Amino acid sequence: MMWGLLAVFGSAVCYGVASVFQAIGARRAPDSGRTVGPRILVRALRQGPFVAGVALDGGGFVFQLIALRSLPLFLVQAGQASNLAVTAVVAVPILAARLNGRQWAAVAGVCAGLALLSASAGDENPVPPGPWFGFGLLVSVLALTALGLAVGKTGSRARPAILGSVAGLGFGITALAARGLTDWSPAYLVRDPAAWSLAVGGVIGFLFFTGGLNSGSVTVVSAAVVVTETVVPAVVGVLVLGDHARHGFVPVAVVGFVLAVLGALLLAGSDDPTSGHPSPESRPALAER
Repeated sequence: MMWGLLAVFGSAVCYGVASVFQAIGARRAPDSGRTVGPRILVRALRQGPFVAGVALDGGGFVFQLIALRSLPLFLVQAGQASNLAVTAVVAVPILAARLNGRQWAAVAGVCAGLALLSASAGDENPVPPGPWFGFGLLVSVLALTALGLAVGKTGSRARPAILGSVAGLGFGITALAARGLTDWSPAYLVRDPAAWSLAVGGVIGFLFFTGGLNSGSVTVVSAAVVVTETVVPAVVGVLVLGDHARHGFVPVAVVGFVLAVLGALLLAGSDDPTSGHPSPESRPALAER
């Protein structure tokens, strides 16, 4: 379990730092209009900070997979939500941001929540979900793709929040698919719908997260991602995949989960650190918006 906890920490750090660089890179990219599609991702990938964020995301994903092999989903996904605390802290030196007392309290809440979750989590006790699980994930991820592309063509004020929700569910499906895989051999993966769900879920999560950053406030998009990426997989993990807390520690796990998620949401709803006090490097990019 110790290696799993270290992997959760490493994943949160990678994802949190990546968000700062991706926000800068997405805003530097030329405006692609109202349509969300592969073109917006290609333009963002031409920006150095965005590419750095992608590399860090890759490291975070590897750490996440390691954690998912030994820890319950509710702990791993709460750890993913904590990357907002990392983002907020890292924004201080990189973006010259200033965190107020409420934001520092939110960071402390996230840390306390993760500490409680770490103390209460039992070892992963996977329940074989059966072939229907992978097919269900694949159908869900294809439906999410259609929804995200449709919303991306509209000018609705709710577009950033919806795109963030679609992105969060895509990331959540990736986590669920990783937990559902029992054989990682290439010959098995190409035939397993869960493996395809993992790949497609990651791509659409990344695509629609980028689209949300390009079309609206990072705080709105991040809040939507936090809720959907954290709560939905955690519930599925408990109800379907056999996740559990240590005997007698269920209340501790619940309090820890709530603290971590509420702290992340408070950070997501605070003033955007990528726009409050930009550094000289990021100021021209922000001016383009």
